[in-house]
Amino acid sequence: MFNSSRFLVFITILICIFAAIAIYVSTISIVFHLFLDLFSGLPTSADDGKRLAVKLLKILDTLLIALTFQIIAISLYRLFIKKNSTEKSLFLRVLNISNFHDLKVTLLHVSIVILTILFLEQAVEIGAAIESLYFGGAIALVIFAVVYAARQMSERS
Repeated sequence: MFNSSRFLVFITILICIFAAIAIYVSTISIVFHLFLDLFSGLPTSADDGKRLAVKLLKILDTLLIALTFQIIAISLYRLFIKKNSTEKSLFLRVLNISNFHDLKVTLLHVSIVILTILFLEQAVEIGAAIESLYFGGAIALVIFAVVYAARQMSERS
C-alpha cells in the first residue's frame, strides 16, 4: 500500500516539474517577444507605459506560479520520497519547510503574493474605477481568510 502511494506522489512530482518547466519556457518566449516589441517601439505615452507595466506584472505572476510548482515538486520529493535528506536540504530550510504542514503554509503565503499582483494588474489596467474597488475588496477578503487559516494552522503545530 505504501509503495503505491509513493508512486502516486512521484507522479504528482513529475507533473509539477513538467508544469514548472513548461511555464518557465513559455515565459522566456514571452519575455523575448516583449523585448523585441519594446526595442522596436519604446513607450511614448503614459498609457503605453502602463500597458508595459501590466505586461511585466503578468510575467511576474506567471513566474510565481511556475515557482509554486517548483516548490511543490521539490518539497514533495524531499518530504515523501527521499525523507532522510529533508534536514540537509538548503532549499527546504530557507523556506522553513520541515513537514507537509509547512509546505501548505508556504503555498498560502505564495498565493497571497499572487493575489496582490493580480490586484496591481487590475489597478493599472482599469485605474480608479468602482470595479477596482470591488475587486480589491474581494481580494482583501480572500487574503484575510488565507492569513487567518495560516495562523490557525501555525498555532496547531
